[in-house]
Amino acid sequence: MTLPPQDAAGGRFAAAIAAIDALNAEDPTSETARGEPAPAALLYGRRMSGWLLRLAPEASEQLRLAARSQHIARWRIPRDDYPKGREGYLRWRRDLGRFHAETAGEILAKAGYGPEVIARVADLLQKKGLKRDAEAQTLEDAACLVFLEHHFAEFSRKHEDAKVVDIVRKTLLKMSDQGRAQAVSLAAGLPADRRALVERAMAQPG
Repeated sequence: MTLPPQDAAGGRFAAAIAAIDALNAEDPTSETARGEPAPAALLYGRRMSGWLLRLAPEASEQLRLAARSQHIARWRIPRDDYPKGREGYLRWRRDLGRFHAETAGEILAKAGYGPEVIARVADLLQKKGLKRDAEAQTLEDAACLVFLEHHFAEFSRKHEDAKVVDIVRKTLLKMSDQGRAQAVSLAAGLPADRRALVERAMAQPG
């Protein structure tokens, strides 16, 4: 889905979205959507945009740009390049946040955006102010919902149930009330055994 330009100049937003999509289309990893293979990062960016507009139809231009850039060129920093375990995972996530912010910033600068917009998108992509910044929270909600809708069923079959339940519980804790309400609706459409895992997570105290 290509979003309409929202800026006064009437072109840089569309140019930025097109450039983000073009880069994400280089992802060597593919997923199947509607029976057709497509680059995984390209699908992810479009799904993020879709969920963002469902959660916040009047989302700011900066938030829309951040949503589309959420996993920009993610394949260039693979998880396997980092040590196993929580410490390696957290370092990978921090490096990814900076990489996404820098990569998106380069595209936005070429599209004609100034330092203030670029800095704001970078902060959103690095989840600065999560739980205090409403836009960062909305971006986090969208990411969690994309995971639940498109990746949870496959992911959950690769791990032990107890680990999956704990991950879902922690994911729900990161979400707003609005996001959790959407998660409940999505869970209702999951296969019965996968839905049971989400329900177990929801039943556990925060």
